[in-house]
Amino acid sequence: MPGDPLRDRRAWQERLERLAHPHQEPWTPPIDVYETPVSYVLTVEVPGLTRDQVELAVEDMRLTVRGRRLESQGRTAGPVHYHLVERGFGVFTRSFEFAQKVDVDGVNADLVEGVLTITLPKVVPPPARRIEVR
Repeated sequence: MPGDPLRDRRAWQERLERLAHPHQEPWTPPIDVYETPVSYVLTVEVPGLTRDQVELAVEDMRLTVRGRRLESQGRTAGPVHYHLVERGFGVFTRSFEFAQKVDVDGVNADLVEGVLTITLPKVVPPPARRIEVR
């Protein structure tokens, strides 16, 4: 199976962050961002998170997504020796700046089967105003 250099780099980066900050485990869920003629859409992979573990903040042209995934719940009471750890946990924060203002009141977020879909409608710019010269 061929390796994925970006995934491998991200895994190494997370390991180094864990060594540098042992009490704050970094985790960055995969996010896709795309644009339609009327909105911006983000899909965020957050398996295992509940709606209460995700926070969104929108202001003008910026969206901030925050969340926290707790360490694996399947651990036993005794000592555990991991052989491989690829599933991240801890706190994450991502911010996105858009080219157009978004309709803050029209933002919609759905969490279905571990995928958070955020739709941010664009503010429709007013039509050009013709000014009569006197």
